[in-house]
Amino acid sequence: MSEASKPVQSSSVTAEYSLPRFELLDKILKNKGAKSSLMMIFIIVVIGIVGPWLAPHDPTKTYYDAFLQGPSAEHWLGTDAIGRDIFSRLLHGTRVTLIVAVMAVSITLVLGTVIGVVSAYVGGFVDNLLMRIMDILLAMPGIILALAIVAVLGPSQTNAMIAIGISSIPSFARLIRGAALVVKSSGYVEASRSIGTPNWWIILFQMIPNITNVLIVYTTLFIGGAILDTSALGFIGLGAQPPTPEWGTMLSEGKDYLSDAWWLATFPGIAITIVVLAVNILGDALRDIFDPRTQKRK
Repeated sequence: MSEASKPVQSSSVTAEYSLPRFELLDKILKNKGAKSSLMMIFIIVVIGIVGPWLAPHDPTKTYYDAFLQGPSAEHWLGTDAIGRDIFSRLLHGTRVTLIVAVMAVSITLVLGTVIGVVSAYVGGFVDNLLMRIMDILLAMPGIILALAIVAVLGPSQTNAMIAIGISSIPSFARLIRGAALVVKSSGYVEASRSIGTPNWWIILFQMIPNITNVLIVYTTLFIGGAILDTSALGFIGLGAQPPTPEWGTMLSEGKDYLSDAWWLATFPGIAITIVVLAVNILGDALRDIFDPRTQKRK
C-alpha cells in the first residue's frame, strides 16, 4: 500500500477530544462526587457478585412462624407477607437488577451507536429515514414503549431487559448522531474520504474512537434510567417473575402493607435510590470532566 493510499491516522486529533488514561484517573480521583459515587458503585457491584453467598437465608424460603415480622436479630430487615427474609432477598435482588440494567444499556449502546454514527456519516436519505423513525419512537415515552414491547414478548426478566434496551435507543442514537456530526466535519475524516479510505474503516477507527468520551458519559447516565425502568416493570409485574427477588417486585409486594409493615417497601426503595443516585452523580461528574468548556471555566 502506497503512502498516499494509507488511511489517515487520527491520533493527534483523538488527543484533542479525549483525556490520557492517567490524566482521566487523576481527574476522577480529584473530583469528590466522582470518587465517592465510584466507590459506592464498586461496593454495589461487589454485593451483586458475592451477595448470594452472604445472604443469611434462602430468599425464596418461607418461615411460617415469621409472617410480616419486623426487623429483628434473626431477620435483620424483617420478613414479607409469606415469611421470606427481606435482607436476603435484597442481596439476591442486587444481582438481578444490575444484570437487567447493564444488559439493557448494552443493547442501547451497541444499536444506538450504530444508528447514530451511520446516520451522521452517510447523511442524505439514510439519515432522514433513520432519524424520522427515531422521532416517531421518541414521540412515545420510553417506559410506555417498553411496556408495549413487553406486552408483545411476554413478561419475563429477559424480555424486560430487551424492552428497556430498545426503548432507550431513540434518544441515545440522537445524542450520538450529534457528536458524530462534529467528528465527521473534522479535517482528518474529510482527508480520509478524499483518498478513498473505506467507509467502515473511517467509522470504526476514526469516528467512534473520537466519540468515546461521549459514549462513556451517556452510557453512565442511561444506566440510572435503566435501573428505574427495570424496577418500574417489576413493580407492575412485567419484569422478573416471582419468586425471583427483584427490587421493583419487592416494592410492589410491599405497597399494600405501608401502614402495617413499612419495612417491605422502605428497604427496596432505599436500595433503588442509592444505586440510581450514585450512578447519576458519577455520570454528571464524568460530563464535567470531559466537557472542555467546564475545564476552561475551572
